[in-house]
Amino acid sequence: MKPIFHHSLLAACIAAALPFSVAAAEPVRQPQVLVTATRHAQSADEALASVTVLTRADIEASQAPDLISLLSRQAGVDIARTGGPGSASTLFLRGTNANHTLVLVDGIRVNSTGQGVFDFAHLPLDQIERIELVRGPRAALWGSDAIGGVLHIFTRDPAAASVRLRGGRYGRAEGSAALGRRGERGGFGLTAGYGRLRGFSATNEDSFSFDPDDDGYRNRSLSLRGDTALGHQRLGFHALATDADVEFDRGETAARNASGGLTLGGELGAGWSHLLSLGHAREDLDTPAFGSRFESRRHNADWVHHFAVGPGTLNAGLNWQHESGLSLSRFSGVVIDRVRTTRAGFLGYAGRTGTQDFEAALRHDDNSQFGGATTGNAAWGWRFTDDLRVRLAWGQGFRAPNFNELYHPGFGGGLFAGNPALRPERSRSIETGLDWTPGDGQRLGLSAYRSRVRDLISFSGANFQAINIARAEIDGAELEYGLLRGGWQFDGSLTWQDPVNAITGQRLLRRAARKANASLGYRFDGGIELALDGQFVSDREDVGGRLSGYGLAHLRLGWDLAPSWRLEARIENLFDRDYTVVRGYNTPGRNLMVTLGWHPAQR
Repeated sequence: MKPIFHHSLLAACIAAALPFSVAAAEPVRQPQVLVTATRHAQSADEALASVTVLTRADIEASQAPDLISLLSRQAGVDIARTGGPGSASTLFLRGTNANHTLVLVDGIRVNSTGQGVFDFAHLPLDQIERIELVRGPRAALWGSDAIGGVLHIFTRDPAAASVRLRGGRYGRAEGSAALGRRGERGGFGLTAGYGRLRGFSATNEDSFSFDPDDDGYRNRSLSLRGDTALGHQRLGFHALATDADVEFDRGETAARNASGGLTLGGELGAGWSHLLSLGHAREDLDTPAFGSRFESRRHNADWVHHFAVGPGTLNAGLNWQHESGLSLSRFSGVVIDRVRTTRAGFLGYAGRTGTQDFEAALRHDDNSQFGGATTGNAAWGWRFTDDLRVRLAWGQGFRAPNFNELYHPGFGGGLFAGNPALRPERSRSIETGLDWTPGDGQRLGLSAYRSRVRDLISFSGANFQAINIARAEIDGAELEYGLLRGGWQFDGSLTWQDPVNAITGQRLLRRAARKANASLGYRFDGGIELALDGQFVSDREDVGGRLSGYGLAHLRLGWDLAPSWRLEARIENLFDRDYTVVRGYNTPGRNLMVTLGWHPAQR
C-alpha cells in the first residue's frame, strides 16, 4: 500500500518553495452575509453558530469536479458515494445520520419524502451561486431534519453572459452557458448545462453485483431567476430542473429533480419587513431493471416577518407544508401512496447589546402523521475585544419519519417493514466556540459540541420492523484557520469526532474520527494561480468491517489568458492513491480536468 503522508508532504514542500513576493497592499477577508442561521440577513462574523459560506468565486476557484467533492472539504462533513459521478451521494454532518441534515435550494426543502435524504450527485456546480452551511441544530427555525445542521444552496443569479467548457479523463465533457441582465427595477438570469461521462466501473469484487464494465452518467440542467420592483415590494421567481441518467451494473436509473418558487418581500412599515415564499419540489426516480418507480412531491408556503425591536431583530414566521410519496412496482403495483401535512409557527430574537451577542428561537410543528413537536434554541456570545469572541449555544432537533420507514410493506412476507406508529427522532446539543481574528487577512474558529439523539429509528423489531429504539452519542471539535498574505492564500480545517451507538458502544458507520483539509495557493504576477489541496480521512466502520484511512492531494492551476478568458487545470488524486469511501465501490484514480471560461463582465 502507498504511504498516506509521504507524497502529500512532498507536494506541500513544493508549493511552499514557490517564489514569494509581497503585494503592495495586503488583501482583506470581507465578512460574508448569510440568512440561514437566523432567517434574517446577518454577517457570518455575527452568527452564533459554526458557519461556512462558499461564494461563486470560491466555487470556481476550488475547481472541484462536483458538489459532493466540494462539500467533503468542509469541516464536520463526511461523505458517502457509491461509485463515480452520478452515483448516489450523501453526507453526514457532525457525525449525525445522512437524513439529519436539512437541505434547502433557494429556501425550498428538497429532502426526499421517501428516504429523507437529498442526492447531491445531480446538482451541477455550474448551477450554484452560493452555499451556506450551518452546523448544529436549527429545528427551532426550520423544523424537521435540522439535527446536524442546515445546508442551503442558492442557484445561479447571472447578471451577464458567460460560458464554461470542461473536459477530462473518464470521457468527461461538460459545458454551461449563462445569460442575465439587471437594471434599476430588477433583472433576470438563465443558466443551462450539459455533462456526460463514460465513467469507470462503480463496483469492485467486494460488491454483490460486481460487473467490471464502465458505468456512465449524463446530466442536463436548467435554472431561471428573475425579480422586479412593485412599489416598496419586490416580486421574484426561481426555478431549477435537472434530468440525469445513471448507469449501474444491472441497468440504468432516470433521476429527475425540480424545484421552484415565487417570493414577495419588502418593507411594510418603519422597522418592519416581510418575505412571503411559495415553493414546490419534486423528485422522480425510474429504474426499469428493478421495475420500480418513486415520486416525491412537496408544496410549501412560508411567511416570515422581521421587526426591529430594541437592540435586535424579532422574527415571526408561519409555515405550511404538504408532502406526498408514491412508490410503484411492476410486480406488486402500488407499494406506497401517502400524503401528510405540517403546519408550524416560530418566534426568534437576535441582537447585540454592548459586548454581548444573543439569540433565541422557539417553534411548534403540527404534523398530521405523528402530532406535535416543539423545539427551541438559544445562544450567547461575549466579545472580549473587536477581534475575539467566545460563544455558547444550546439547541433541540427532531426528524419526522420518512414514508419508507412508516409505510413500506417490507420484503419476503413482511421483513424490514415500515411502522405507522413511529415517533419522531429527537436530539439535544450544546456547543461552545471561539472566533478570533488575530490579524489582517487571518481568521480562526474553534468549536466543541456534544449531541445526544434518542428514539432513533432502527429496523430491529419483530421481523426487522422499524421501531424507535436506538440512541446516539456524538462528541466532537472543529478547528478552522484561514490566511491571506501577499499573493498567498491558506485555508485549513481539522475535525475530531466520536459518533457512537449509545447502546452498543460501536462507532456509527462511515464517519471518521479524524479529518483534515488544507489548501495552499499563490497568485503570480500575470494572472497565474497555483494551488495544492490536501485531504486526510482516518479509518471508518462500514458494512463488512473497517475501512482504512487515506490521504489525497490535488493540484490546480488557473491562468487569466485575457480580460474575458480564463484557463483552469486540475489534477485530482495527484499521486493516484487507492482508497475506499464505501465498501464494494470504486473511487477515481489520478485524472486531469481542463476548463475554459469566458465571462466578459467579470474579467
